[in-house]
Amino acid sequence: MEDKIEKIGNSTIQHGKSNNRIYLLKLDMSDMPGLVGELDNLARKEGYTKIFTKIQADALPEFILKGYSVEAYVPKFYNGDSDCVMASKFLLKSRKNPPEEQLQTLSGLLKPAGKSKSPGKLSEFEMRKLNEADALPVTQVFKRVFETYPFPVHDPAYIVETMRNNHARYFGVWDGDKLIGISTAETDFGNENAEMTDFAVLPEYRGKKLALHLLEFMEQEIKKAGIKTAYTIARLAEPGMNKTFMNAGYKYSGTLINNTNIAGNIESMNIFYKHL
Repeated sequence: MEDKIEKIGNSTIQHGKSNNRIYLLKLDMSDMPGLVGELDNLARKEGYTKIFTKIQADALPEFILKGYSVEAYVPKFYNGDSDCVMASKFLLKSRKNPPEEQLQTLSGLLKPAGKSKSPGKLSEFEMRKLNEADALPVTQVFKRVFETYPFPVHDPAYIVETMRNNHARYFGVWDGDKLIGISTAETDFGNENAEMTDFAVLPEYRGKKLALHLLEFMEQEIKKAGIKTAYTIARLAEPGMNKTFMNAGYKYSGTLINNTNIAGNIESMNIFYKHL
């Protein structure tokens, strides 16, 4: 059921019925302007109801002319220099309808980004970077926390593959020999940015600020590796996770309406970013 990752020219897309959309993961400017029409053609052929793009600001005019609108942005996304825009096109009117009640809850949470709040020391549990030997317990945690997910994180082979190709760095919290919480930094070293994602804490261990501990640890590790900008695509329906990023000094920059299939439903997602 997971969506496929494929190439159109030199650009990378993810698409499929799970999210009922195309996601332009990485735009190669050499594919412009023709790529915009190719995305439209693929969406019509497959009956998708949304095209979501993560693009360089210089490419935005071509997308605007084809019916896209900006949903979010991340300044200094590419090599700590140029900006990223997240622009979408809705091919079904009802998919564009925003979840008003959830947005009102978010509005009540938002505040100007201040200093990061340190979660303090993690004395009760052990935290470390995960390796290939941890792939099976990683998938076991994901299976308990997420009924569905836009990437095949329930498959140990996928976890190992992303570790080997340096696409993702996984971090975990352990209670003895039991993995109780995980998170992922999806690293793009070519553009010096990373998506802070896949936060999953077992239900019986929640309320201990483990996600904030993981986030702080992740930032330290990826900054040492040369990453300049961290961002996240957080579930609008989970105010607690949004507060975790705000407490860590991340700035909100927009909401992706009805964007991602998580836990069995298409949900809206918030963008937060931080320069390391």
